[in-house]
Amino acid sequence: MEAILKTIEDFVWGPPLIFLILGAGTLYTFRLGALQFRKFPFIMKNTFLRMFEKVGTEEGAVSPFQALSTALAATVGTGNIVGVSTAILTGGPGAVFWMWLAAFLGMATKYAEVTLALAYREKNAKGEYVGGPMYYLQKGLGFTHLAGLFALFAAFAAFGIGNMTQANAIAGVLEGNFGFPRIALGILLPVLVSFVILGGIRSISRVTEKLVPFMSLFYILGGLALLVIHAENIPAALAAIFTSAFSSRAALGGAAGFGFMQAIRSGISRGVFTNEAGLGSSPIAQATAQVDHPCRQGIWGVFEVFVDTILVCTITALVILTAGLTDFGTDASTLASRAFSTGFPLGSSIVTIGLVLFAFSTILGWEYYGETAAAYVFGDRVRRPYKALYVILVGLGAVISLDLVWALANILNALMAFPNLIGLLGLSGVVVRLSRDFFKDPDRVREDPREYLDLVTLREKK
Repeated sequence: MEAILKTIEDFVWGPPLIFLILGAGTLYTFRLGALQFRKFPFIMKNTFLRMFEKVGTEEGAVSPFQALSTALAATVGTGNIVGVSTAILTGGPGAVFWMWLAAFLGMATKYAEVTLALAYREKNAKGEYVGGPMYYLQKGLGFTHLAGLFALFAAFAAFGIGNMTQANAIAGVLEGNFGFPRIALGILLPVLVSFVILGGIRSISRVTEKLVPFMSLFYILGGLALLVIHAENIPAALAAIFTSAFSSRAALGGAAGFGFMQAIRSGISRGVFTNEAGLGSSPIAQATAQVDHPCRQGIWGVFEVFVDTILVCTITALVILTAGLTDFGTDASTLASRAFSTGFPLGSSIVTIGLVLFAFSTILGWEYYGETAAAYVFGDRVRRPYKALYVILVGLGAVISLDLVWALANILNALMAFPNLIGLLGLSGVVVRLSRDFFKDPDRVREDPREYLDLVTLREKK
């Protein structure tokens, strides 16, 4: 069974999906005039510099930063540590270059996803905003069945990639480093998760807006301390990234012998795995924000990819490449820990704490994704049973082996991407019209937050 799932995983994450993901990013980069570069100062001014600005929110909505924090909670996860290690092990240092490329194009993709999620969102029976690819597929393109497929894939993917695998990572690292019994974590983790998710998006966002900045800053500062120690190795690490990215052979140690296409595949697939641009997951959380125009939240999507890949993943990659390890002959789960421990006594603790916080936040964010997707397919009555099952699987994930779950989760992630990318390609004109409207006067606050509707073609729900 494991071999069959691995074959399917390699197939769905093969050239067609990579081409679609890069194609969507390239399309939006050109159609929006390289907005992620051209408007970068504006984006930083209105995201990074306004993260902790207090804003009032209407009933059923959360603040823009709270929505981003929930999305980042799910996005910044074990992929930022283990995923980057895997990319380097399988594709060599050159994989980092392709991870960067996927991120720069992914900024445009994520901007489009979030903008569309805000444009086509609606309120549920509780008066809460809900949105995401299933809503813009159905309302924007009339692809009701494709919308349902996306939601179904997302609802089940959350049990794997956002739940059991993350709980297993937490249990593994705490057991290995501190001898913490897995069975105790199998009890404790579900209790902690329950306290947060039972209050819905408002409760989740209140926790993530505090957890995400702390865990990101903790990991980034720890990584920067390592890079200061190994500063003399940074030029060689950067040279290895760029030279092996276009070489037929990877340049360093245990990565030698991996080909050009392997570096591309590893970098892009792992880059997408960690920042989720093109998968359609984080727009589900971003759609809950109170903003006066969809594009105002869209720029938070650019910032999301920037933090996840350009900052956090790059820190991981450079620490590994500057650590002076003679070879990469180790598994992905321990490579980063070995690198952080080189010349820095507290290094392994940084990886341990970072991994635990990243994984726990991912559990919280993905619960909201899965629950919202399940409610789209089965109605709001499924929310309570879904939460209960999600909590049970957190405990189960902490105590069992998950080789099959990892493979199945990666397959479901890829299956989410296909319908979402179809929606992105089909609605590119809507994103362009909304962007032109917003950037004509981006500082103007729209009194009527729905005045942009004449730029969006809304189809009646079937």
